[in-house]
Amino acid sequence: MGEDKLETWQIILIIVAVLGYIIGNIMLLKYATKFNVKDKIDKQIKSDDAEENDQQDSTQNEKH
Repeated sequence: MGEDKLETWQIILIIVAVLGYIIGNIMLLKYATKFNVKDKIDKQIKSDDAEENDQQDSTQNEKH
């Protein structure tokens, strides 16, 4: 039975790919923390809540 072994350049390529993936994700996380997403999400939630309240008020007015 022949054993298939990885050559040195293949091992180095795998290590570089894994390190590149990890470093890329870390850099992406650091870059993403610069954005203030919480305020935008809060505004969207508040506007959705306001629309729902308006719809509920209009349906209640139609019933009466």
